[in-house]
This record gives sequence, C-alpha cells and structure tokens, in this order.
Amino acid sequence: MTLTLPGFDHVRLPGAGGVELAAAVGGRGTPVVLLHGFPQTHLMWRHVAERLAAEHTVICPDLRGYGASDKPAATGPDVYAKRTMAADVVALAAALGHERFALVGHDRGALVAFRAGLDHPETVTHLGILDIVPTLDMWNVLRGASAAVGYHLFLMAQPPGLPETMIARSADAFFGSFLDAWADDPAALPEDVRAVYLRASAAAVTSIVADFRASAGIDVVHDQADLDAGSQLAMPVTVVQQDWGAQLGYDAAGVWKAWAPDLDHRLTRAGHFMAEEAPEEITAAIRDLLAR
Repeated sequence: MTLTLPGFDHVRLPGAGGVELAAAVGGRGTPVVLLHGFPQTHLMWRHVAERLAAEHTVICPDLRGYGASDKPAATGPDVYAKRTMAADVVALAAALGHERFALVGHDRGALVAFRAGLDHPETVTHLGILDIVPTLDMWNVLRGASAAVGYHLFLMAQPPGLPETMIARSADAFFGSFLDAWADDPAALPEDVRAVYLRASAAAVTSIVADFRASAGIDVVHDQADLDAGSQLAMPVTVVQQDWGAQLGYDAAGVWKAWAPDLDHRLTRAGHFMAEEAPEEITAAIRDLLAR
C-alpha cells in the first residue's frame, strides 16, 4: 500500500530547468510550502500538514533528487545547488497560482528554504527552519572530534564514484542508521513509514550524494557571497532546533541572528525528526510564525 497524505491531491508540476516535482497539495487559504529533510520524503509532514490544512493551502513537494520527483544527472555543480532547488520551489508554487507563500523546511529542505529566502525575498513571506544552521556556518562549527556527528557530510563531499558505490552497497544500513540515531522517539517513525524512507533513499543514492556534494562546494560559494555582501533574510524567521550550540560549542541563536534580524529562535526537546516526534509543537511554532 502506498502511503499518502489523506485528503491531499498528489500532482506533478514543473520546477526549474525542465525538472518535474511530485507534491501533495491540500487545504484552503494562504499558501504554506513544507520541504522535507534527509533521509525522507514529503511524507514526514503528514501530521503537521493535516493540522495546517485547516486554515492554509499546504504544499508538500519531494525535493529534486528525492522521493517521486525527477532526479537529473549532476552534470554540473548547479544541478543540485540549493539555489537551483529553491528555484524549483518558486516555480512549483507559481504553477499552482501562488506568487507569494510562507516556506518551512527541515534539514536539507531547510537549506533550500534558507536559500529561497535570500534569493526570493519578494516571494517568501515567512521562513521556518527546523534543525540546521546555514551551510557556511555548518562547516565552520564542525570542528575536532565533535565533527564525527556529521561524518556523512564529509563522506558525500568526496568526488563522484566512491561515496555512491559505498552507500549503494549498504543503502538500508546507511540510511537506516540516521533514522535510528536521530530519532529520540522511534515510535514516531513506524515501520511502514520507515520502509517508505528506506525504499525512496535507496532509489536515489546518486542524486542524494549530489545534493550533499553541492553543500561542500557551490552552496558554500553562494553563502559566502551573501555574507560578504551583507545580505540578510528580510522576512520573519522562526528557527526550531535541538541544542546543537551546547553540544558543539557555538552560539546557535547568535549564528542565526546574523542572518535573520526578525528572529524567533526556539530549542526543542524533541529529536531531529521533530515534525514527526512533536507535531503539535512544530505546528504551533509555524502558526506563531505566520501570525507575525
């Protein structure tokens, strides 16, 4: 049985450069786009999306390279740049008739959302970020032995060939290890949902690695250019994250304040998969964001 978001329509619409994205669309009202993380699909929003659909049009795409969306070959560094993936989201929303929308992202989707906020301030009205710091800052805070928590970032940053081969040969063990390690409440990821994530990830090894590889290359270039130019997020921003600052020895709220003057920074006791582990908390944070 295919798992879906109940009451949502499932569509395929154009992103950027001829890529098509799969998306679940439901509800009615002002639009909110929700972007999933790794190693997941749009299904991670099933609890939050249902709650938000009572008052909003909710759009949950699979990112390019993930789930049921197209997985173009990484023929150059821009194919999986967060700038390109952000352009996908803007094009998808426009195809649904929304020139302006609120945007919330988790993990990899949060990196795309961050880039969309910088590149498209006239389009993104509110920005929600779950459990990341921006790419440039991420590399800066991963130092010493504590950087082992992000070993996969270094693995997938390597040149094409070896990372894809290693991961493909043990895909379920590799992707499953993150579902195990990052969930404080394993019951939030029931076996049928876990199976969807593992199956989708195993079918997308090459594009997932390309996405991560971009974050060690072109995404850093783009972030550094914005930092040098003094660019900031112009819209209200809410960040919800685990207490990574205490664990890795940096000021997480301070990192975000440099990018987002209008910032609501919150810590959660939930695990990394907070939209599934604490959907009421995350829904409330999004509703508070949208009220600003």
